[in-house]
Amino acid sequence: MLAEVIAIGDELTSGQRLDTNSQWLSRELGLLGIPVGYHTTVCDTLDAGREAFATAAQRTQLVLATGGLGPTADDLTRDVLAAVAGVPLVCCERSLAEVNARFARRGMPMPESNRRQALFPEGSQPIPNPTGTAPGIDLTLPAGERWGQGRGARIFTLPGVPAEMRRMWQETVAPALVTLAGGSRVLQHRRLKCFGAGESALEEMLPGLIERGRDPTVGITAHEATITLRISAWAASASECAAKISDTEQVIRDALGPLVYGEEDDEVEDAATQSLRTARLSLATVEAGTGGRVAALMAQAAARQSAAAVFRGGIVLPELSSESDTLVRAALHVAEQQGADLGLAVGPVRLSDERQAVDIVIASGEWREVHEHHLGGGDIALSRAAKAAIDRVRFVAADRRVGKLGGTS
Repeated sequence: MLAEVIAIGDELTSGQRLDTNSQWLSRELGLLGIPVGYHTTVCDTLDAGREAFATAAQRTQLVLATGGLGPTADDLTRDVLAAVAGVPLVCCERSLAEVNARFARRGMPMPESNRRQALFPEGSQPIPNPTGTAPGIDLTLPAGERWGQGRGARIFTLPGVPAEMRRMWQETVAPALVTLAGGSRVLQHRRLKCFGAGESALEEMLPGLIERGRDPTVGITAHEATITLRISAWAASASECAAKISDTEQVIRDALGPLVYGEEDDEVEDAATQSLRTARLSLATVEAGTGGRVAALMAQAAARQSAAAVFRGGIVLPELSSESDTLVRAALHVAEQQGADLGLAVGPVRLSDERQAVDIVIASGEWREVHEHHLGGGDIALSRAAKAAIDRVRFVAADRRVGKLGGTS
């Protein structure tokens, strides 16, 4: 089965917005073992849309499309699909009731324009949208010479809003494709979260694992310096899937060691908070260069884990000196002020060997650690620095728990 991904919208063809949906869907299709042969981006016109979907139906058996399902006059995806299939649009009363109910829950009347979102090409099925007003469309184009060589195509169209699209994919479309592509086979995933090395460096540490055709597959993605490794296995049963995943997970953990900090939705601040809890330690922070990012992440993790006693608070001092002794004193002072076992200080951004850097200091009593972090480039430099500081807390707490820490390091 070959797939095509279509992204719809003038904002995409004009360059005003970057199409990340197609990238995400292609990765998800790959994890299902469905190759993507084509990406198409098309503007909001009937003629362009008809040509895009008709061409896709000629050359692939599966089409995933995003965008054009809203209530406004330029949202034409439903009209395009009806024209391509040669059928009229009909109202789905259940979908109309769901759209109406969503507005009612907000205490608002449903605008008349939103009735369009309950119109579907005759013979198609709605794809439920739990978080928005735009249902998706599941349409099968029958085989026939119209599509070339007697092919038909299964078309799934989803909203362009990424959060809505992803949830609808996970809850409805992906399970349908598992059945379509794999019959009675079972598909399972497991995600391992890593921090402390770049995407290419991690891939070099896992020779042969991130290759097409491997069973189970291992996908690698990066988001704000956090690396996610997703292991995906097909098998005849859930237990066989679990066994495949377990073997590959052990290979990854053996190769990467402490670079793997967690699983599934864990963030590095969750791992640091858990490490502090296990060691029965608390933390307070003072920041210059990271502008409160460390405190915000640690506070969120403490709230998620109901561990308010672990993170005692943080302050931001933009004029904090970059001198190591000053940073150590600041870390010790904030720890004493907040009644914490450990104090963490992040210094201001400074130049080091012609590169921007911040100093990360963790101190307690007679012990302290000073770590220089080079910022690198891009919009995520300070987010990466905050996570690097938090990751050092994870290691320090683990070392304190097993009694490894001595004096100054």
